Formats: sequence, C-alpha cells, structure tokens
Amino acid sequence: MNTSTQQTIAVLGSGAMGSGIAQVAAQAGHTVIVYDLQPAALQRAAEGLRATLAKLVEKARMTAPEAEALLGRIQYTHQLEDCAPAALAIEAVVEDLGVKRQLFARLEELLPAEAVLASNTSSLSITSIAAACQRPERVVGLHFFNPAPLMALVEVAPAIQTAPGLADDCCALMRAWGKTPVCTKDTPGFIVNRVARPYYGEALRLLDEGRADMATIDWAMTELGGFRMGPFALMDYIGHDVNYKVTETVFTAFYYDPRYKPSLTQLRLVEAGFLGRKSGRGFYDYQTGAVLPEPLRDPALGRYLVDRIVAMLINEAADALLWGIASAEDLDLAMTRGVNYPKGLLAWAREWGPARVAALLDGLYEEYREDRYRCSPMLKRMANEG
Repeated sequence: MNTSTQQTIAVLGSGAMGSGIAQVAAQAGHTVIVYDLQPAALQRAAEGLRATLAKLVEKARMTAPEAEALLGRIQYTHQLEDCAPAALAIEAVVEDLGVKRQLFARLEELLPAEAVLASNTSSLSITSIAAACQRPERVVGLHFFNPAPLMALVEVAPAIQTAPGLADDCCALMRAWGKTPVCTKDTPGFIVNRVARPYYGEALRLLDEGRADMATIDWAMTELGGFRMGPFALMDYIGHDVNYKVTETVFTAFYYDPRYKPSLTQLRLVEAGFLGRKSGRGFYDYQTGAVLPEPLRDPALGRYLVDRIVAMLINEAADALLWGIASAEDLDLAMTRGVNYPKGLLAWAREWGPARVAALLDGLYEEYREDRYRCSPMLKRMANEG
C-alpha cells in the first residue's frame, strides 16, 4: 500500500465521521474526494469544515493560508464515479451491512485493482463486507473515533480474507496521519465497543436495581473513578439511538451472550425520542431552565459503584486478551486513547490485584447466578500467577 501524500483518498459519507476523516486525510496532505448521495449533506459538510477551520485559525492553531490550502485539497461530489482515482476509499455511511456490502461491490468496479477499500464500521463484520467483493483481500477495517480530527485512536481490523501485510501498511499510514493505530481481530465491537459495554450496561443495571440514581453513579465514576464523563452523561452525549444500536449489535453478534444484554430502560428512551443532548432530553434534561439532579455524595456507596463497574470492565478486557482479540498493550492503549479511560484496564487489574477483581466478580455471580458475571479464565490465570 502506497502511503505517499500523492495518493488520492476517497471518503464515502459526509456526516460527522466522514467529514472528520476527510479533514484528517487532507491535513496530512492528501487530495480527498468526499462522496454523498445527498447534495445538501455535502453542502452542510463543506460549510461545517470551513467553520471548524475558521475557529482553528482564530485560536492560532492554524494559519489562514493553511486552512485555505486544506479546503482546496477536498472535493465534494454526489457522483460515485468521481471516486475512481482513489488509492484508498474509506466508507463511513449508515451502519447497515446490506448498504455497506452494496457500496463496496460498486467501489470495486470503479477503483483501480490495487486500491484499498476500508470500512469505518464500529461493530459490523469486516469479513462479511469483504465477501461482497471479487477481491476481498484488499478490504480492511479502519475504525476512527468521533471527532476524528481530535481522537487519536484508529482500530485497524483485517478480515479473514485481508491480504497479509495490509493491516501493517494501514497502521503505518495512520501513524503518518498522526494517529495511534491498534490492531484488532475482526470480532463484534472490535476492542473499544466490546470492552466498553459494561461501562454502560452495568451502570444501567445498577440504576434499574435502584442501587443508585444516575447522578450519583455519574458522580462516583468521575470523582472517585477518574473517568472524564459518567456513563449516563456519556450515553446522552453519544446519543441513545447510536449507543443502544451498538449494544444490540454486539449482543446479537455474540449469540445473545448475557454480558452484552441491552437495557429496556435505554430502549424506552429511544422509543420516546429522548436521544440525549441532540434531542434536548435523555437521562438528563438539557432544555433551557432545566435543573440537573444532585448526586448523593456518599463515598462508601460511590466506591461500591466504581468497584462493580470497573471490575466488569477489567473482566471484559481480560476476556478479550484470552481470545486473542488484541495484544495486552493494544487493549490498554485502545481504552486510554480511544475513550479516554483514566488507565488501561489490564494495568488497573494489576494495580488492584487480579485476585481482588476475581473475588468481586465471583461475589456478583454468587448473588445473581447469571452468566453475565462469569469471571474470565484469563483473570483467574492472572490471579494465580500474581
């Protein structure tokens, strides 16, 4: 794979992710073609990028000539045929397997035989997407995080069919773009969206059981746990339609493993249209004049909440290591650089002591007798070794 800035990059989809990826590629010096079926969406993307760059110029993070040069390297089109010169196409369209497979089959007809076709999917199978192509060996997953210009992490996910060495080439390209790549197996949710599920799921479980209200859980996870955002504030920020869909996708893809079971409480928010910040209401009310609930600042309760959620997160990271989803280094790097966790979860396990984490999980399993709380054999192994 040629990583030269002389290579043209195509970005399919002009939403927040597509626009962000286009900005990153153009900032690295590439000519970028942004495709979207909807001309109005392309116009919004172009206007949004110009406004973003204007703010960067205002804050002296970029000069006006640099901003204009960057804008000049991006072309917008609603004709897919215009993407034909691209050496790399990055798809960032709707999270629908059928739509993506159809798009990849069409791209394969248009782009050069040596062009690389990448998907920015967060949870769908790269192998299944690649199977829609006559040359699946050139298909790979490149999962950026939102907002792409600010978030360092990119998950590089080769499919079963991906040519040997292509993932390494993609990692090199991402480094050239100033990103931090991690290599992951093509499994549901890759690293971050798999390992992070308990941050939402266990917080929702605690709320549903009446162990604490959302404000108290958010307070505990930020003030005592060191996370930048509490789980309920974060779900509101992400959007419940998006967050619930990822959970549901991972749950289904793992043959309904109870560790990833979605929450009816979150589903009801989606059904009501209470999607979080973008709709003005989610777990919290963001409308003008709304009063936010006060947490119960009880250190003992807070520590229980942190212990339970973090233990579940550690268990998920240990299980990902057990199944060879990624290396221990990449697992910890993904969670610190991808979702800004205060520390890597395997490092956290070593700090707490794997035996203590295993005991917490065993206690939950004894209480509930649910497979949701089964302790990973890898965590048991770590406890026995340490």
